[in-house]
Amino acid sequence: MAVKKIKDGIYWVGAIDWDRVIFDELVTLPEGTSYNSYIVFGSEKTALIDTVEPYKGEELLRNLKEFKVEKIDYIISNHAEQDHSGMIPEILKLYPEAKVVTNRKCKDMLIDFLNLSEDVFLVVEDKEVLSLGNKTLQFFMAPWVHWPETMFTYAVEDKVLFTCDFLGSHIATSELFDTSNGNRAKIYLETKRYYSEIMMPFRNFIKKHLALIDELKPDILAPSHGVVIKDTESVLNAYKKWISDKVDPLIVIPFVSMHESTRCMVEFLTSELCARGVTVRPYNLITADVGNIAMDLVDAAGIVFASPTVLAGAHPAVISFAYLVNALKPKTKLATIIGSYGWGGLVTVKHIKETLKNLKVEWIEPVMVKGFPKDSDFEKLKELADKIVEKTKEYTE
Repeated sequence: MAVKKIKDGIYWVGAIDWDRVIFDELVTLPEGTSYNSYIVFGSEKTALIDTVEPYKGEELLRNLKEFKVEKIDYIISNHAEQDHSGMIPEILKLYPEAKVVTNRKCKDMLIDFLNLSEDVFLVVEDKEVLSLGNKTLQFFMAPWVHWPETMFTYAVEDKVLFTCDFLGSHIATSELFDTSNGNRAKIYLETKRYYSEIMMPFRNFIKKHLALIDELKPDILAPSHGVVIKDTESVLNAYKKWISDKVDPLIVIPFVSMHESTRCMVEFLTSELCARGVTVRPYNLITADVGNIAMDLVDAAGIVFASPTVLAGAHPAVISFAYLVNALKPKTKLATIIGSYGWGGLVTVKHIKETLKNLKVEWIEPVMVKGFPKDSDFEKLKELADKIVEKTKEYTE
């Protein structure tokens, strides 16, 4: 995509990945993605902020060529992950006088990942500044959003904050900014998806980074994926809600059913919870987009794992999802387990709970059924629905 202007002397020169469908062999991309690289022209020096995924590198190089960028003095690396750093070696070949500006941790990673030599680096510390002449770049260390070496770069005079992965979204669009009414709903959704899949495990770290942004009061937020954000208040308020301890009266039910017994239990419990005024969303883990479940877990008060017993434990798809939930560490307040078994049903409960050691929740007594659920089992599910509603009210009122 063509070069686009953000402010005088600051331009987007990145690449759009219109049809990428999965990221890190893990995260689905229903809207594709972008790799946002930025160039800042000062009166004396020029800085390139982050690069792009190497297989999209030709787009970055073409933009620099068409823009007639004759000299790059600094390559700012906010984050070592290769979708942002991967083109640094090629940029250095074209602009051998350039220095790679980053922090000590990122420097070490870039040497490991890209085989860069020590002498190409200029290491900066927290709050250090770099003059480009009439423009100043200031660096803020931002560890654990989402790697330990991440930092932000701030164009001081222009009040543009380059946040790398933080506040980003996986979305491919020809629109540079978040200013189109038709695009805003999609942008919000994909920003939440991005938070849920990538940033949610680090929500306690994020609090201080949001406080920093409140202090800086940037006019524009320029992340490394998705659109450039002019409506800063909207995205910052959304993040503040997501990282808070507040939950919504929503119960998520991820399930797998092999012979319809567990599915019958899920459908019955869903109906009972709905009748009691609680929002419910069951997800069949065999067909569901895990990103959609993760988005619901950002706000959900509770989660009900529903699984048949397979050999000596829960269904592998349920355990795989439980492993992911354990890594994402949502702020969910309550959890329970339901399912069907032929023999040894308690091993399923133990298997799921042991996989969820990071989940700080109140566990409600599970309902495990031998074979197809009977009248007495449905009564237990009604009692479970009552208990879930009672606890949900405690956490949301």
